[in-house]
Amino acid sequence: MQAEDMEVPIINNLNDNGERQRPKGKDVFKDQQKESESSMESPNLEFEYGDTDTLTAELSELYSYTEEPEFALNRDYFEEDFRSHARGRRWIELTVEKQKAYVMRLLDALEVTDRDKRLKVARAILYLAQGVFDECDTEVDVLHWSRHNVFLLYDMGIFTALLELLSMEIDNNQACSSAVRKPAISLADSTELRVLLSIMYLMVETIRVQTEDDRPEWIAAREAFKNELGSPLYNGEPFALLLFTMVTKFCSMNAPHFPMKKVLLLLWKTILFTLGGFEELQEMKVRTREHLNLPPLPEDSIKVVRAMRAASPPASAMELIEQQQQQKRGRRSRRPLVKQDSLDTYNERDPFKNDDARDEEEDPEDTDSGIEGEVDPLDRDVIIQPPPPPPPLRPPTERVNFPKGLPWAPKVREKDIEHFLETSRNKFIGFTLGNDTETLVGLPRPIHESVKTLKQHKYVSIAEVQMKREEELQQCPLTLGVEEVEETPTETLYLGMLPNLSQYVIALLKLLLAAAPTSKAKTDSINILADVLPEEMPITVLQSMKLGIDVNRHKEIIVKAISALLLLLLKHFKLNHIYQFEIVSQHLVFANCIPLILKFFNQNIMSYISAKNSICVLDFPHCVVHEMPELTAESLEAGDSNQFCWRNLFSCINLLRILNKLTKWKHSRTMMLVVFKSAPILKRALKVKQAMMQLYVLKLLKIQTKYLGRQWRKSNMKTMSAIYQKVRHRLNDDWAYGNDIDARPWDFQAEECALRECIEKFNSRRYDKNKNDDFTPVDNCLQSVLGQRVDLPEDFHYSYEMWLEREVFSQPIQWEGLLQNP
Repeated sequence: MQAEDMEVPIINNLNDNGERQRPKGKDVFKDQQKESESSMESPNLEFEYGDTDTLTAELSELYSYTEEPEFALNRDYFEEDFRSHARGRRWIELTVEKQKAYVMRLLDALEVTDRDKRLKVARAILYLAQGVFDECDTEVDVLHWSRHNVFLLYDMGIFTALLELLSMEIDNNQACSSAVRKPAISLADSTELRVLLSIMYLMVETIRVQTEDDRPEWIAAREAFKNELGSPLYNGEPFALLLFTMVTKFCSMNAPHFPMKKVLLLLWKTILFTLGGFEELQEMKVRTREHLNLPPLPEDSIKVVRAMRAASPPASAMELIEQQQQQKRGRRSRRPLVKQDSLDTYNERDPFKNDDARDEEEDPEDTDSGIEGEVDPLDRDVIIQPPPPPPPLRPPTERVNFPKGLPWAPKVREKDIEHFLETSRNKFIGFTLGNDTETLVGLPRPIHESVKTLKQHKYVSIAEVQMKREEELQQCPLTLGVEEVEETPTETLYLGMLPNLSQYVIALLKLLLAAAPTSKAKTDSINILADVLPEEMPITVLQSMKLGIDVNRHKEIIVKAISALLLLLLKHFKLNHIYQFEIVSQHLVFANCIPLILKFFNQNIMSYISAKNSICVLDFPHCVVHEMPELTAESLEAGDSNQFCWRNLFSCINLLRILNKLTKWKHSRTMMLVVFKSAPILKRALKVKQAMMQLYVLKLLKIQTKYLGRQWRKSNMKTMSAIYQKVRHRLNDDWAYGNDIDARPWDFQAEECALRECIEKFNSRRYDKNKNDDFTPVDNCLQSVLGQRVDLPEDFHYSYEMWLEREVFSQPIQWEGLLQNP
């Protein structure tokens, strides 16, 4: 689909010459009016963005619906073994000591060589981690006992034992080779791995989540487990590296039976647990700024975004056609330049409409459309009732109450101040002073005021400080000494990922592509459905519908896990060191992440966000506590009653945030957005009435606005107004007008190569231990060199004169060789 078709999907009639023609007749306009009204009716989504969904939802997403019969299997194996141990008593009736004794018995049984016996014991442990649901009456009881049992299992050392079994399964070449040879892989091929990964996921997710009634020993266990997972305790690398290895092995087709959904979920939750979520990131950012003696953050971005209100979707094609027709009829008249006082009254339209070519009074329908339909604290530039023809200026009493300030404090970079002063000095004095931002001699008073305002809003980021420090370390490696690198979990993870970073990134993007709803099924693409397809394919319509829902849900969960994982990695690496972030970003860009995310959004995004790919009665723990009602085709089609699908909206916001992180301040990558015709795709995403999602879409539109041409800006004034209202202002940024189009050519290769050079210097300086450095200190003190003890043979003093003649006097002296390492 062409980008222009996507932006204005209605105007696609072609005449005989292949040119676009406008639809004719009142009926067409009525249809378009209906369409625009229906698009306006999309409800506000009461969605709160966070690290994860509710605990119940996160636990239920671990299991596919095809795994449902295995719940009973886990229970049966547990009860079969427990009956002989407890003699008629139930698990929840035992004392903690007796429970520990039984877990110790299971731990011993895990070490048997018989594979089938080991699997039965693992299933019994999984049943404990699932909350001994057969002895519970409600879902709350299941979650309570699951929490109790998980902490008990961790205390008894079950996680370490499972880790050894998982390593054995990963290295099981026989299972891998038989899976490669199979024509169709099903759920049965990954049974052992699924059981092990399920227990580990339940342990990580349950211990990670804090509750008010946590016991002191549980709080201590949480900290210990967090440190254990983030430290290089497992074969000299953190636990996340083992899971990354599973992902790359699966994507290289060497282990097609790996249950990828469970691996990705466990990997995401491990990173979230060990490195911290969004609120922890904010706290770490505040602490880092204090440590670097930088001024505090102007606001808490999480709180600002949560306080935002969604806006109505952008103008429909019908209004654009009507505009064009009114232009033809001569109903539009150019207005003279608007006086300053009328701007100050903040005309009842948006501020960008002052030179728009239509008088507001002539088209009252326009007030219902566009991006700013609601009157709320952040979105208040429209009057609900169309006003009667007013005098040129409205009396002050009738003015709309506008917000006193914008949601974000403006920011200015040091570069912006330097650029502003350079331009001003060239204009008024005729020469520049380089990077001097203090000297204002010879400049007029308004320039002084401008510089003062710019400096008031100057913002120095942690990244700028890190880059400056790195530059100094590269220039003066001797005088500045060795850099002290704090051994944080992020640093440990980066060090482990660095040798195979590109493989990890490519593998994750391959999985994201395979799980994206816009992807076409190809014979050579990786099969991500191995752990959802049953051994026997469905034979009834009901079974087929159930499997179809399960497959779609499975893909959505994979997208959710990958998007959250990538975003967390980017944010943590950026805070730890900017060049760690840049190398991951560059690998993502080189692996075509930007077009992949745009491809993901090139769909009916409202349908994706409101998808009903879940069967509530089959979700854990509901399905193990309540009697199963009879499923019918009607009940499956109806889906749940939720207004939107939490995981899909969460995935969309994550992908938009990743795209923002990849393109921010990168001219060549911004031009990629323009070249890939992202504007109409992103503009359609504004139909989702959720403030956070709209904010990140508007940010992406803002950075490319000046490159989209005057006609685009003229046709999208509502979107421009929304950007002005919701996105942070950069005081010198000429984003809205495009007068100062960046004169640099779009040289993608040169920009990325320069960045890559900086990254490689950083990695070499900090992590290359075997380098032959020119700056290795040389001992040139005569006394210390001659004073070194040298072991000589006992009879050396008899023949030392011959040795001197042969080795010293007759040999030419190479003085440079003395300075080189032996």
